[in-house]
Amino acid sequence: MSFSGQVPVDSVRRWEADQTSRLLGDTISMSESEWHAPSLLPGWTRAHVATHLSRNADACGWAALNPRDGFGHGLSAKERFVELERGADRPGLQLQIDLDTSAGALNRCWNAVLDWSRQLRMLGGSYPLSILPLARLHEVCVHHLDLGLGATPDQIDPLTASWLLRWVLHRMESEPIPEVTVFADSGLTATIGKGGPGRHVSGTDARLWAWLSGRVGPDQVVGADGLEFDLLG
Repeated sequence: MSFSGQVPVDSVRRWEADQTSRLLGDTISMSESEWHAPSLLPGWTRAHVATHLSRNADACGWAALNPRDGFGHGLSAKERFVELERGADRPGLQLQIDLDTSAGALNRCWNAVLDWSRQLRMLGGSYPLSILPLARLHEVCVHHLDLGLGATPDQIDPLTASWLLRWVLHRMESEPIPEVTVFADSGLTATIGKGGPGRHVSGTDARLWAWLSGRVGPDQVVGADGLEFDLLG
């Protein structure tokens, strides 16, 4: 499933802002112990998840204004690990402020973009810059689930979920996984993977997105018995 500039940037930005507000509404009431309790991601506390989201916002903002440099410009994998660990050691109030202010800064960067068709190097390929808000929307939604604060895929509205599913299907279309043909309630149909007899899996766009992202089990969709995927960030 290709993306050639057809992403509805204004709509996706509204959805991302709404999902960010929902996430911030869930985190603002957390106690210090809750911030540093394990998340649903192996080895990560909720503070790790929050720090990752904040730095992802920074990276998206940089890429929006400097697309020729590509996404994730600047830090090595080791430096990002050190930054993540240091960030996760902060008090809850600092984590909440960071989530809020980094999201606001990203919005200001996006407001400064004049041409969403400019090419961005990302995920080993070249994409129109308009893909960036969609990638950020996925990050916010998937890590909201990872926080383990009660958020579920079913709380995501159908139109937002449809675009999240498109993004994950694109991410997975060349992965070495068994062949799966997805039939979403929205009417979206796509085949990913290769090999084997092939499976037909159906469900709501939101549950299919969460299943393909490794956030819910095969029992949440129809036809996926025993088929689970690795976590997709």
